[in-house]
Amino acid sequence: MTSSFRWNPLPPIPDREGFAGSFAGVSGGALVVAGGANFPDKRPWEGGTKVWYDSVFALETPDGAWRLAGKLPHPLGYGVSVTTKDGLVCIGSSSAQGHHADVFLLSWRDGKLTTTSLPPLPRPCANMCGALLGRTIYVAGGIATPDATTVLKTFWALDLGNAGAGWRELEPWPGRGRMLATAGVCEGSFFLFSGAALGAGADGKPVREWLRDAYRYTPGQGWHRVADLPRVSVAAPSPASVLNGRLLVIGGDDGAQVNTPPTAHKGFPRDVLAYDPKGDAWKVSGQVPFSLVTTTAVEWNGRVVIPGGEARPGVRSPEVWTFQPARPH
Repeated sequence: MTSSFRWNPLPPIPDREGFAGSFAGVSGGALVVAGGANFPDKRPWEGGTKVWYDSVFALETPDGAWRLAGKLPHPLGYGVSVTTKDGLVCIGSSSAQGHHADVFLLSWRDGKLTTTSLPPLPRPCANMCGALLGRTIYVAGGIATPDATTVLKTFWALDLGNAGAGWRELEPWPGRGRMLATAGVCEGSFFLFSGAALGAGADGKPVREWLRDAYRYTPGQGWHRVADLPRVSVAAPSPASVLNGRLLVIGGDDGAQVNTPPTAHKGFPRDVLAYDPKGDAWKVSGQVPFSLVTTTAVEWNGRVVIPGGEARPGVRSPEVWTFQPARPH
């Protein structure tokens, strides 16, 4: 039912191309978007080079203007973004130099951006997913190097109440390792949805294996498998937003156009998959007016915000979209 969502544009990210893989979250009441990558000169199939960025932008009100808030320690993207009461925690990432284990907190207060280091991940990692459950950040999967032909099956936890103790490695989910999955938190549990595994093709380059399975982790109880998604959803905005007790997987790449020439790609699916943890069931719940993957879903001022992302393979978008639950008529 499309009536369950009312989507509106916010001011676009102040970049002609826009970015995929940005960190995004909330600090000091502002929407913060940091880093990411694009192809500023030529598309990848034209020989273009991917460029990473260190810009940090802040939007203090939905009807305001973006401002340049500061810089990341260095150009980064494709890590995990987690909003906490202290600011935006940026976890892992990639850059032109490879993958990184860095973890740091971005805080925006009184017009000033500060960066605070946190314990690094146990190993460099990008294209993973993660979310905050209580005061603990959980991070699942990813890849260790840019040219990896295998994915990680790792599950790490950082207790923000005792951050000095560092990350703990926990028992992973019972299914395949994966990257570009969607994480979510609801009903006191951490959820892991879909994503892709990797194998080596005949040329030795990575080939995706599309996954549709899903898992639930409850502290003290461990993992169990839940209902498969109705379709594959890779690189959907993460962490999944919660609306009326349901986790929302918004769009994502279903792999249907994996062999389509990039110039003929029609964009990614626009349906919203809603998961009900109580009934362990999925349903399609509306459509979105955009095609954006490798991006973050941010809860801000009672809304969910999708700030930019990848519109088609090799093509970014500066568009920023938001929805609020529709009011009864």
